[in-house]
Amino acid sequence: MAKILAIETSCDETAAAIVSDRQVLSNVVASQIATHQKYGGVVPELASRQHLANVGQIVDAALEAAGLDWPAIDAVAATCAPGLVGALLVGLTAAKTLAMVHHKPFLGIHHLEGHLYASYLSNPDLVPPYLCLLVSGGHTSLIQVKGCGDYVMLGQTRDDAAGEAFDKVARLLDLGYPGGPIIDQLAQTGNAQAFSLPEGNISLPEGGFHPYDSSFSGLKTAVLRLVERIKAAGSSPPVADIAASFQTTVVRSLTRRTLRCALDHNLSTIAVGGGVAANSGLRQYLQAEAERHNLTVIFPPLKYCTDNAAMIACAAADHFRLGHTSPLATAAQSRMSITQVMALYV
Repeated sequence: MAKILAIETSCDETAAAIVSDRQVLSNVVASQIATHQKYGGVVPELASRQHLANVGQIVDAALEAAGLDWPAIDAVAATCAPGLVGALLVGLTAAKTLAMVHHKPFLGIHHLEGHLYASYLSNPDLVPPYLCLLVSGGHTSLIQVKGCGDYVMLGQTRDDAAGEAFDKVARLLDLGYPGGPIIDQLAQTGNAQAFSLPEGNISLPEGGFHPYDSSFSGLKTAVLRLVERIKAAGSSPPVADIAASFQTTVVRSLTRRTLRCALDHNLSTIAVGGGVAANSGLRQYLQAEAERHNLTVIFPPLKYCTDNAAMIACAAADHFRLGHTSPLATAAQSRMSITQVMALYV
């Protein structure tokens, strides 16, 4: 089986991993959370500089952890889209250089396809077709997976992504960054029924609402107005109750749309990917509701929910097995639909 070394630098984690088929041989991640926390979010220039400082030693650490030298590596991969262009360029340039120096094929990988492939790392026997709920800081999508590189977008957010909404609400509540884990922890001690918040629906021109598309900007604004009203009344916001009410609203919105999409398209398996897949409320509620409809839900292990290179290497391994490689002219792109991934290969 081919051994793929992959590099992931799309945002604020510098990561390298080696995967053989769907078996992780090493997975090394250097997080930049501490660097960006004081700014309340990722600063692209700082992220790029830290990737540049770390990428070489992270690749060396991945090789050492796998107990492999370069002759044992069959191909080199890197995330090329979407993401912060400066950050992507660091990993992409490093991977291309390593591929040239060591005479290995190169593969450019779509970041969202990596999140989709995270489910294969713990469920190697997963077989399409199935539905992927991809929920992260930048994306909230419902994707029909037909095969490697064959994806149909069935639903997506029209404004803020779910993870982005968590970060923005955490900022409103002065909870710090990243917001997802903090709100999740607080929500477990709060009253989820304390406040009624809007889920957010996308109206259709002919009337009614889009069954699968999401909107979270209105929910974020509703939390802002709630906090303002409580403070104007001279009280301190009950942070745990607001966190619990907000998280429950997001989870129910995602679950309702996901289950309807799966049932409408006769997809009996739902794979969840992205940073919000680590949310305990989503894991519990979606799992319970899916069982009521005889649907199977797969969540990756927590370490594969956030950005990592093992998921990128897993996607690359499947493409490489099918004979796909990418030209060294492959560019970094800040935006690219997952439905366009086959344009990356020759």
